[in-house]
Amino acid sequence: MVCALGAAVCFGTATVLQAIAARAAARGPESSGSSAGSPGGASSGASGVDAALLLRALREWRYIAGLALDGVGFVLQIAALRSLPIYTVGAALAASLAVTAVVAAWLLHVRLSGLEWGAVAVVCAGLAMLGLASGEEGDKTGSTALKYAMLGTAVVVLLLGALAGRLPDRGRGLALGLGAGFGFGVVEVSVRLIDGLTPSALFTNPATYALLLGGGAAFLLLTSALQRGSVTTATAGLVIGETIGPAVVGVVWLGDRTREGLAWLAVLGFAVAVAGALALARFGEAPVEVEVDESEPVGP
Repeated sequence: MVCALGAAVCFGTATVLQAIAARAAARGPESSGSSAGSPGGASSGASGVDAALLLRALREWRYIAGLALDGVGFVLQIAALRSLPIYTVGAALAASLAVTAVVAAWLLHVRLSGLEWGAVAVVCAGLAMLGLASGEEGDKTGSTALKYAMLGTAVVVLLLGALAGRLPDRGRGLALGLGAGFGFGVVEVSVRLIDGLTPSALFTNPATYALLLGGGAAFLLLTSALQRGSVTTATAGLVIGETIGPAVVGVVWLGDRTREGLAWLAVLGFAVAVAGALALARFGEAPVEVEVDESEPVGP
């Protein structure tokens, strides 16, 4: 559980850093024809997936710092998935929204209300219930059909992400965040479907390619989502996509279970943690217009 919570801290902090960098990149030369405060820049009417944006964001030190935190978080996530059920890890990662809100209050100068702090407490309560109820990870390896299903899902995520650019501005960030969540959900399940680390086992396992494609698609969609709207709204879609579906797959197809007689507490804890995260998305909007002074370090 410590690894899962550590991953949430890394991912939540990285989200805010990458949001700042993505918006700074959107105000670069490529978007000089738009207003300085417009999160969509010159490409706001184009496809929701902006590969050029990713290349520009990679020039920002905050984005690199976010990438480093993502790398540490991914290692912690893998360690957690190897010892805990997917539903527990997914709910713990939902806590990254609470981290995002708190870090946004610091870096983006957003004042958290009493409702937001209450939502943070609700997330913590849900995680505590999950920690008490969680059993060991399932002992099923997953069928070949499930591995190919994950690969197909990763492809669909990338295609649907491109279509999300046709949505109105208000819903585009949420849709892209949701697509990113599905992509990261593919990663969660695929980690469990990789049962050998030898080159021959990896290269012949469809789950390996599902992990790479799903993670890459999710990363690209999330970058575009953060550039086009609220940090917390985009992350809300991420939470929904990466918790519910993978949890069902873990229980139904991979044998994840709870401690004896505590299934009700696990379900309640999962629901409470995700509901608290979504409450933060509803009431904890980070500002769309963020002015970053490149000459000074980011801080309060």
